[in-house]
Amino acid sequence: MPKNKKRNTPHRGGSGGSGSGAAAATAATTGGQHRNVQPFSDEDASIETMSHCSGYSDPSSFAEDGPEVLDEEGTQEDLEYKLKGFIDLTLDKSAKTRQAALESIKNALASKMLYEFILERRMTLTDSIERCLKKGKSDEQRAAASLASVLCIQLGPGIESEEVLKTLGPILKKIICDGTASIQARQTCATCFGVCCFIATDDITELYSTLECLESIFTKSYLKEKDTNVICSTPNTVLHISCLLAWTLLLTICPINEVKKKLEMHFHKLPSLLSSDDVNMRIAAGESLALMFELARGMESDFFYEDMESLTQMLRALATDGNKHRAKVDKRKQRSVFRDILRAVEERDFPTETVKFGPERMYIDCWVKKHTYDTFKEVLGSGMQYHLQSNEFLRNVFELGPPVMLDAATLKTMKISRFERHLYNSAAFKARTKARSKCRDKRADVGEFF
Repeated sequence: MPKNKKRNTPHRGGSGGSGSGAAAATAATTGGQHRNVQPFSDEDASIETMSHCSGYSDPSSFAEDGPEVLDEEGTQEDLEYKLKGFIDLTLDKSAKTRQAALESIKNALASKMLYEFILERRMTLTDSIERCLKKGKSDEQRAAASLASVLCIQLGPGIESEEVLKTLGPILKKIICDGTASIQARQTCATCFGVCCFIATDDITELYSTLECLESIFTKSYLKEKDTNVICSTPNTVLHISCLLAWTLLLTICPINEVKKKLEMHFHKLPSLLSSDDVNMRIAAGESLALMFELARGMESDFFYEDMESLTQMLRALATDGNKHRAKVDKRKQRSVFRDILRAVEERDFPTETVKFGPERMYIDCWVKKHTYDTFKEVLGSGMQYHLQSNEFLRNVFELGPPVMLDAATLKTMKISRFERHLYNSAAFKARTKARSKCRDKRADVGEFF
């Protein structure tokens, strides 16, 4: 996948223009009366500051409506002004205030391209993330790691993102390997480490080091010889899943020799994870296996796997699983995924998926592209479609070409207002309710007949 480096951009670090946001946050008032209290104290300032920035302190405020609402309800200058205030609030004394500020910045960057704005404040943002990762607790560390992922996605490959990874990489690795840290924080840091390394690493030894770090975590779930045929899930299972998925993402950008080495190392051990009692672990292992088969066959068209018969039997059992002790939702999800995995392993087939964004369409026609898309969608959430339209890095990754330029009239016709969306959802809800009522009436008639 192409990864064009932007090395001709001058370094512009620092916190330029952030003073106005701090002044605005400090000047927050209640009922129009100025109060002589410490502006950012744990006791008083948190509620006051959050009410002042209520529209953006809610983590869902950006994600729900996306860039269209930002264009309608506020100018670029208004958005940047508020973001300056949030950047200042990442230094607040209150952990909740810092966390809300980190989440708000992350949601803004996930919903709108702000390359020039963050380029000028890259060092300030990196310092804030570093401080929150080092000194914060679980939720604050998760918010900081999530922001680091989106920051690198905005910057794209180049010197700037490499410096972000160089600063944050050792801290992320330390948290991932720290057995005393929160599992949720380690999980988010593992995803962040994989995404940032995928985007920014330019040093092959650093890539190999990251792979080994992630391997040291998820291989702990491998079935040991003394174990039974079923791997019991533990509180660490979610961490192992995140490390496995991040490792699989990085495997797609490794040189061929390293890919061969990793395939030889894991091809015969990874299938043991299919016997885990955690459905997400089974699915993560199955999708990783399908991707590994795709890579192996891409290097050698006549690739032969020794244990193919036992592996296909296991995959077929999971694709038709009817165990009563498993939840119906889990079984339905598992059967759907493993049908595709079985087809990939047995028939070298992939069910093409179509992703629509704006006037464009992207066809996901292989496991490498699917895994890459799923990873970035997990990080960006509802902002994924916007970034596919506007983010040059993601468009290069998915080979979409340069961004399509649309005039204002075309954009306006493509937008759906909040009111129209509400009417559409209401009509759909009424139709579903009516259909359910008819179905219940039919069941009642049958019951009376018997």
